[in-house]
Amino acid sequence: MPALACCVDAAVAPPGHAFAGDSSLPAPPFSGVPPATTAVPTDSSHWSPSLSSDLYRIDAWGGPYFTVNSSGNVAVRPHGSATLPHQEIDLLKIVKKVSDPKPDCGLGLQLPLIVRLPDVLKNRLESLQGAFDLAIQSHDYASHYQGVYPVKCNQDRFVVEDIVRFGSPFRFGLEAGSKPELLLAMSCLCKGNPEALLICNGFKDFEYISLALFARKLALNTVIVLEQEEELDVVIDLSKKLGVLPVIGARAKLKTKHSGHFGSTSGEKGKFGLTTTQILRVVKKLDQLGLLDCFQLLHFHIGSQIPSTALLADGVSEAAQIYCELVRLGANMKFIDIGGGLGIDYDGSKSSDSDISVSYSLEEYAAAVVRAVRNVCDRKSVKHPVICSESGRALVSHQSVMIFEAISSSACDDVPPMSAFALQYFIEGLTEEARADYRNLSAAAIRGEYEACLTYADQLKQRCIDQFKEGSLGIEQLATVDGLCDMVSKAIGASDPVRTYHVNLSVFTSIPDFWGIGQTFPIVPIHRLDQRPAVRGILSDLTCDSDGKIDKFIGGESSLPLHELEGNGGANGGGQKYYLGMFLGGAYQEALGGVHNLFGGPSVVRVSQSDGPHSFAVTRAVPGPSCSDVLRVMQHEPELMFETLKHRAEEYGQGDDGGMASAAVATSLARSFHNMPYLVATSSCCLTAMNNHGLYYCSEDDYDVVADSAGGGGGEEDQWSYCCA
Repeated sequence: MPALACCVDAAVAPPGHAFAGDSSLPAPPFSGVPPATTAVPTDSSHWSPSLSSDLYRIDAWGGPYFTVNSSGNVAVRPHGSATLPHQEIDLLKIVKKVSDPKPDCGLGLQLPLIVRLPDVLKNRLESLQGAFDLAIQSHDYASHYQGVYPVKCNQDRFVVEDIVRFGSPFRFGLEAGSKPELLLAMSCLCKGNPEALLICNGFKDFEYISLALFARKLALNTVIVLEQEEELDVVIDLSKKLGVLPVIGARAKLKTKHSGHFGSTSGEKGKFGLTTTQILRVVKKLDQLGLLDCFQLLHFHIGSQIPSTALLADGVSEAAQIYCELVRLGANMKFIDIGGGLGIDYDGSKSSDSDISVSYSLEEYAAAVVRAVRNVCDRKSVKHPVICSESGRALVSHQSVMIFEAISSSACDDVPPMSAFALQYFIEGLTEEARADYRNLSAAAIRGEYEACLTYADQLKQRCIDQFKEGSLGIEQLATVDGLCDMVSKAIGASDPVRTYHVNLSVFTSIPDFWGIGQTFPIVPIHRLDQRPAVRGILSDLTCDSDGKIDKFIGGESSLPLHELEGNGGANGGGQKYYLGMFLGGAYQEALGGVHNLFGGPSVVRVSQSDGPHSFAVTRAVPGPSCSDVLRVMQHEPELMFETLKHRAEEYGQGDDGGMASAAVATSLARSFHNMPYLVATSSCCLTAMNNHGLYYCSEDDYDVVADSAGGGGGEEDQWSYCCA
């Protein structure tokens, strides 16, 4: 007997009831089918953390910095492969420390949360330097590697300062592409190695070039890289006026380019740089002015996320040829700057055919660069130049983890068995054509013709929709046909099993590259990985925008394996919280994020490895921007807004309570201005009523604690004290 026919047998009227209306119409053929779920019917007892690691490819994209520990939580290995077992940091413990109330020894901060890991950043920098040092030694290269960090990748003060501090033994410098970036680079490099390079890229005006020349006056090792030929005249004119001898570089437009998304600014038609004809004119002009010795650096960039070392070597070889020709023409060449392009394997596939993966290691990348430069220079009998790279994405991507909550999930509505009364009411409103569809649906179910069932169900639903639009069918009957069609889909396995998980996050603010260019990042539950994920889901954010969702994941998946929410809730459901982490997002996401729907940035904590009981210390913590902060970004004045609302509360709150009600309203309003825009659990709302400039620190003797003040008196704090007590 066909499976669906069993459903027909099960669909009988309750005792003492008869189906009214047209007696030729059978009972609903699927009314006895239990609602389908999205759960995977498998035994969870045999699941393990290692299986979760394989499922989410954590070792592939996260190695050597992220792993799954025996508790089923994602752990950080702060020193990479050199991390000892007792040094691993459990991300769930960080979340607990950060989000627990202060009376419970927590920091009382709200999610979403960025966890910064300076130990990982240090290890990435040392690994990059070590890869080039090994390649230089292995290929008998007669100069050294000297990297710079492009601050556009992440301009956060502590990220940039860490790079300067960690890179000082290696003469590691900074690259700037705008006037404010140049100012911060100049300031930070005052504490760096005197030989560290300050590379000035980007389009330049009079003031930009003046700043760069002032940097040379301040004994910073500054190189002005010409992006446009006309910049040279300004450099020459200002250097004479300021009495500063400039060091000049030129960005070359190579013929080499890669075809992926990140290669669109490279090649002959790229946005930046000089053609060979323009470079020759620069050489001629400098020679005529007796300034050819100032020309010391050649820069190029064939695109971010270079997928293979073959393409890399091709571009480096072309640039090395230009470098050698400049030496032949009399330029005082010292540096070849290979730009950015060192890629990140976001999905762990080790593929050269993807925008989100690369097919090489750090060591293979460095070897390809050194070998290509050496081969060209040796053929031309040119002294080996200092090799410089601007590897930003590869340095800072791993040092940042975004953690956020799933607050609820939506599943298909459970459709209860149809009662005799509901059937009668439904049938009475149908047209003859709709009744025919109903008969055909029942007959197809008995015969086991699944495709026909779907066809007749769709026809029935469309006829009922048409009737509803005409006003001849009630909303109850429309809901009934919706339920009937859902029942059909579930019974034959044609319903969409993917759930929507609502997350306390703004995609536009925190993962703008996903929305803007379709960039995918590893997203993984950071706990419960000792349990089998029983459902698949997509992630929907808080914004009032249909694009505010994540429905593309690494591996080309359109949904993500997830666990059932316990009590269906974090912020609103009242159940156990379910935390997800987005990894490898330390580059660009914070700088590109906007304030769509006035959702501001997340809270930020800085976590270092410690020998304490939890293996970590929170050395800096900052609450995310408050509602007041994001309102100010759009030119609103929160203090005046509050005064307006408080006045309205007093005006409409007069009564026998002596104004207590209006005072309570004003207190609640003030708290809302000072809270973050994201959802807050009811039990902890009061914990977020804090001055947004407050900073909280763990007491750790082994780590420097940043002692920023929480703001002066007599300002905003006093103004709002009326209702923030």
